[in-house]
Amino acid sequence: MSIALVPLAILMGLVTYPWRAIPLLVPGMQRLPERVQLYLRLVGPAVLAALSAVGVMVVLDPARHPSFHVGLDWLAVALCVTIVAVRKNLFVGLIVAAGLMAALRAFGFAVDP
Repeated sequence: MSIALVPLAILMGLVTYPWRAIPLLVPGMQRLPERVQLYLRLVGPAVLAALSAVGVMVVLDPARHPSFHVGLDWLAVALCVTIVAVRKNLFVGLIVAAGLMAALRAFGFAVDP
């Protein structure tokens, strides 16, 4: 097991958390126009999606040259997006997608990154 991605996870949290915390820290958030409130609610998931999309779509060869990748991890992404769209719950979508990838790796259908 590698802990190489732990700093990335911490960085992602530091980047997305302030946007999600604004409604908690700023009084009168409800007075903002509905459009602004919607934007602020969606910034965190959008940043998270952009950061993680590179990890799914791009792989590096041993010479560190990037290439486009299509694999079973796209199935997990599609499942996550579907769950988020239907249930409006990012947490459940992420848990299901991570569980699917863990199962695929455990049974040898997908390789570890």
